[in-house]
This record gives sequence, C-alpha cells and structure tokens, in this order.
Amino acid sequence: MHKVEEDLLIWSNEISQYTFPRWEELPDFDLYMDQVLNLIERYLSIFKVNDQKQILTSSMINNYVKLGLIPPPVKKKYTKKHLAYLIAISILKQVVTIPEVREGILHQASISGIREAYDLFCTEQEYALRAIASHVKQVDRKPLLPDDTDASTFIVRTATIAVATKIVTEKVLSLVEQQKQDKEKEKKRTKIKKLEE
Repeated sequence: MHKVEEDLLIWSNEISQYTFPRWEELPDFDLYMDQVLNLIERYLSIFKVNDQKQILTSSMINNYVKLGLIPPPVKKKYTKKHLAYLIAISILKQVVTIPEVREGILHQASISGIREAYDLFCTEQEYALRAIASHVKQVDRKPLLPDDTDASTFIVRTATIAVATKIVTEKVLSLVEQQKQDKEKEKKRTKIKKLEE
C-alpha cells in the first residue's frame, strides 16, 4: 500500500468517528467573540485537511450579522443559537454561496425549528462523512444518498454529501502534494549524499 493510501485510510477512520456537538451539548452560557472562535475551531478541526487558514474569523462573524445570517450579539456575547448557526454556516459555505446557506437554513428551520434543524444537520453531516469514508476504505460501502431521502431531508443531505466529497478530495490532493514534496526532499538528500562521497 502506498503512503498516500495509508494516510487516507487513517484520515477516513478519523472522519468516520467524528461527531458534532448536538444542540443540548452546546454551552448554555453566553460567550465572547474569542471564545466563540476557539470553540468553533475545536469543533470543526476535522474539516481542516492541512494547515489552512482559520475556519472562522471575527470579520466573518461580523459580516454574517450584517447580512442577517445570524442575529446580532447581545452585549457582545453570543448564545447557543449563534454557535449552531456558525457551525452550519462554516461548513456549508464551503460548497454553496452565503445567500444559499441562508435560504437552506431558513428552509430547514421552517420545517422543524432551529434546534431540530441543527441536530438534523449534524446527523446528516456525520452520515455523509461516514459514507464517504466507507468508499475510501472500500468496506461496507454506505449509499451517499440514503433510500429514505424525501423532500424534508433532500436539501440538507445533498449539501452534506457535497461537503464530505469536497473535503475528501482536498485531503487526497493534499496527501499527493505532500508525497511529491517528500520525494523531492529525498532526491536532494540523495544528491547531497553522493556529492559528499
């Protein structure tokens, strides 16, 4: 097995075990901006395929407030509701535009309410990650779009599948690039070693 395949299998095991914090697991107390940023980074670290930039910044949060994606903070503090929105937005913006994220959140919340919509999003994103991981591992492959998909789950399921396939593609490309760099380094070491002899 090649190094890229080995690393991809290790990573696919990690993503298949990942779980999102559900609504009831989010903090019940209000948080300041820096606390929100740290918490979101910790929650979503699995979505960083290499040493890429921050998943969420204070400027992004301020823009989401200005665009009406999330409610404004109260006395510079953010609630559980803000966290739920920010988790979903941070993930979904990777595959759809911000206006589409807003429409999707509003649509799903109108069907089941924000708490249930958030928990459904978490469940569906976890399923999509496990399904894509099962295809990477080539063991007990799960269908990317389950048979019980209906009008109430179609949008969230297709969006979460898009996120899962995007991050696995980015991971493969990152591993291939790393392997290429490692080979170049090894060539240089061999060349230097020969010159020293």
